[in-house]
Amino acid sequence: MSSRPGQRFQTQNVELQARLQGAELASFRSRALAFVVDSLLISAVLVAPSYWASTVSVRSGQSVVLDLGFGGLLSFGIAVLYFSLATYLGKGATIGKRLFGIRVVSLVHDHLSLWHCFERCLGYAASSLEVGFGFLQYFNHPNHQTVHDRIAETIVIVNQSPSPARAT
Repeated sequence: MSSRPGQRFQTQNVELQARLQGAELASFRSRALAFVVDSLLISAVLVAPSYWASTVSVRSGQSVVLDLGFGGLLSFGIAVLYFSLATYLGKGATIGKRLFGIRVVSLVHDHLSLWHCFERCLGYAASSLEVGFGFLQYFNHPNHQTVHDRIAETIVIVNQSPSPARAT
């Protein structure tokens, strides 16, 4: 069975991929630690209002109920919002990634759009399936891409600071 004329595979943004050739890929350890830092920040955002509400209710003697418990829809929304916006506004680097000197770059676009950051964030759910096997695919892929990296067509690289000769 032959394909119709004009239907041929085309690589996307060959020039961008040529510029990325040889970029140092982030280690699994730095990626995992950055994820832990970001998760702790999200947890702090979720726990702080509950703690404040319980402190207020103890002082005033009134019952204040503010439940931002883990696993709820609000918790999921806050995590998606954080990872999407932090990656987008940080030009590929959340707070955790920035601490570990790594960032996400697109394989097909010159910059990460908010949609691509959102798409990559939702890809974390796919990476978490089957007891996190999607994260462990880092070790099997030649460019150390996890499932969420492949969904969003991204890689995670070590931030390259300009050398003194190029900084001028």
